[in-house]
Parts: sequence; structure tokens; C-alpha cells
Amino acid sequence: MRTRPTLSYTPSGPPLPRTRSLDEVVDVVGRGRVLVLSGAGLSTESGIPDYRSADGSLRKHTPMTYGEFTGSAEARQRYWARSHVGWRTIARADPNRGHHAVAELHARGYLAGVITQNVDGLHQAAGTPAVVELHGGLDRVVCLDCGEVSSRGALDRRLGAANPGFAVSTDEVNPDGDVFLPEDTVARFRPVDCAGCAGVLKPDVVFFGENVPRPRVELCNALVDSADALLVLGSSLTVMSGLRFVRRAAEAGIPVVIVNRGETRGDPLATHRVDLPLGQALTDLTRRLP
Repeated sequence: MRTRPTLSYTPSGPPLPRTRSLDEVVDVVGRGRVLVLSGAGLSTESGIPDYRSADGSLRKHTPMTYGEFTGSAEARQRYWARSHVGWRTIARADPNRGHHAVAELHARGYLAGVITQNVDGLHQAAGTPAVVELHGGLDRVVCLDCGEVSSRGALDRRLGAANPGFAVSTDEVNPDGDVFLPEDTVARFRPVDCAGCAGVLKPDVVFFGENVPRPRVELCNALVDSADALLVLGSSLTVMSGLRFVRRAAEAGIPVVIVNRGETRGDPLATHRVDLPLGQALTDLTRRLP
């Protein structure tokens, strides 16, 4: 059974207290065995917008759902045309100082692991090992018929060959790699099928309305259970796929520290809630730790 996509939530009651001080974060992270859960807000300084901030992409863009993608050839044509253009921006993006700070925290032994809701691969590009990609990665493609996984780079070359002269440039890309294209531009785009079985190709990411694979959820649950603290970075925690780990930590009495601009769905469960830009906050955090 597929879950209903959760694109937004409405906070109830007045905003909970937030601070701009890192003192408590330094104390919690300094004890070690911290599990990081990161979201789209961590990648905004790399030129990839988040979903739900004041300038977030959901105000202009409704992501493709799993049902739409699997149920309509026209929807797949639209997705691949727009994603073919957007992928180039994602592929060119560089890790920012927030990603580098997380990698440094890991290298210095403060972290027990990193779970990311992002699909941009920037944690790995910054040097953080063994990142659990909760929602998959845009750098891979999976065939829905034969299950073969291949590289997005190889698909990009095949799409380029199938669409000579399809040159569209844009600076506005969404966290899922989607961009806006006029319908007449989409109509002249030719998707390609699996090179092995001619089946339907899908990016190896979890679409809205699609379930995170159970083994991946169980791995994340194990990471939460073995951590001494959960540090949430740049996520509104609107979707249950990430919020469930905050709830699990809180129920187990594990401290939950949230660093995010604006309210999050997990604020009532947080032991410490910090409202600061992530790049600067994480850089300062690394400087203050021994």
C-alpha cells in the first residue's frame, strides 16, 4: 500500500522557543556518538533550493508522485524532459561549508552516522563515508521491469543522443532535480527505455507517495537506537519518512537537537532548537569543539 504524499503541515499553537546560541549543540555533539539527519536546507548554500522555506520550491512546484510516474507515459516524458535539464545543475553542484563541516565532525569521531533525506550526493562529495540515502540518489537509475541499476551519467548521454539539439538552460532547479519547461518543449522530448530489457526507467529515488524500502528504514532505526543524540540539520520534518526517526529518538529518551531556519514538525520533540544558517552554524560548531 502506498502512502499519501505529505507536502505540507500546519503548525498548531504559537511557535516553540528557538535560540541562536550553539552552546547546547556544542555540549551535545562534544559527547560524541551523534547521528545526523540532514534535509534540503543543508544544500541551499550549494545552489539547490529547499522545499518548504519562504522561498522553497513547493511554492512554485509540485513534485512528481510515484502514481503519476508509473501510471502515465506522458508524465514520464514530462519528468525526464525536465529532469534531463535539471540534472546538469545537480551534477555541477559542489558541497558547501555545511557538508564539509559534517565530514569533519565524522572524521574527528563525533558522529555515529549520517542519514540524509537529500538525493544530491553532496555529503559523499564532501568526504563523509557510509551515508544512508533515505530517499535514494539522483546519480543512479533503476529499471522498474528488470531491476537493473545504472548510472545517471550514462542515461544522460543516451538522452542527449536521442534528443540532439535539445538545449535548454535554466538556473532554477528543484531539490528533486526538476525544472519548469513549457509544454511545447516537453512534447518534443524523447525519453529512452532500459538498455537491457526496454523497460521503464526511474531515477533511483523515493518519489512522493512511494514507501522507503523496509531494509533501509530498519538500518536507520538501528542507527537511531545506537546513537547517544540525534542532530537534525536543515529539515522541516514535514514528511513521516524523516519525522519517524525523531519520534523514535524522543521515545527512547535520546536527545534531539534541531538546527533549521523556521519551524519544524519535530519542534515539540526537540530538547534543543536552534535557528541559524547551517553553513555558518556548523563551521562555528567544528571550531568550538576540541
